[in-house]
Amino acid sequence: MSAIAMTAIPTEGFTPPGPGDFNLPPIGHSEGTAPTFEFLGQTMYWGVTKPMVQLALSVVLIFTFFYLASRHRAMVPGKLQYVGETAYGFVRNGLARDTIGSHDFMRFVPYLVALFFFILVNNYFGLIPGIQFPTFSRAGMAYALAALSWVVYNYVGMRKHGVGGYLKLQTVPSGVRGVVLLLLVPLEFFSNILVRPVTLALRLFANMFAGHMLLILFALGGEYLLLHTTGLTPVAGVLSFVMFMGVSVLEMLVMALQAYVFVLLTSMYIAGALADEH
Repeated sequence: MSAIAMTAIPTEGFTPPGPGDFNLPPIGHSEGTAPTFEFLGQTMYWGVTKPMVQLALSVVLIFTFFYLASRHRAMVPGKLQYVGETAYGFVRNGLARDTIGSHDFMRFVPYLVALFFFILVNNYFGLIPGIQFPTFSRAGMAYALAALSWVVYNYVGMRKHGVGGYLKLQTVPSGVRGVVLLLLVPLEFFSNILVRPVTLALRLFANMFAGHMLLILFALGGEYLLLHTTGLTPVAGVLSFVMFMGVSVLEMLVMALQAYVFVLLTSMYIAGALADEH
């Protein structure tokens, strides 16, 4: 049975997808001709890459949508205005106001709305034919965005409480006294100051990376089984494409959920930075 399987499936001809498939060369260069440099033991490319273009394209798309949706504002909204107001209200009311509170939330709404749709559009690039690459499946993109949120909520906290007061708020649990603080203060500092941006970025990056890897695997594996195998094995190729469609639907949900979770956690961190007690 195993001999038949080896004959029917010439696995040496199939190259499985891996992390290298996410390291795209600069536009206009092939993988072997692009200029490179070493960073943390990894070979990186010089030049403008596809994810960089997608970031700029997402900004244009988001700006254009909200500009057109708000250009002819009316008391009775048209379809486009209604969609724009609903999208804006979802973040304004469901994330910013409900999490930060009605007193302080409005000044953070522009950032949170832009953040939510920026992540959402770049995630959905992974399902758009012709693009099919989620921007935040590159770790550097996700960590840069998390660093921006880290600067925002730490800045507003320090501005309200002062540097010393903010650090005390984030590292000294209320009602705790004595020697136990020698253990809790470093842990709280590590958890609230250092780890938050890492976990914020890692959650987004890991979900986009893993989901896209599955899509590549089912698509390429299905194509290989259909076109390069014999016997009953091509049936597995059909099943692989069925799985590809199923995972694509699941990814649509995950992509939206990750944008929601990222902005929700950012709102919670801002609320915590503004709070008077930890």
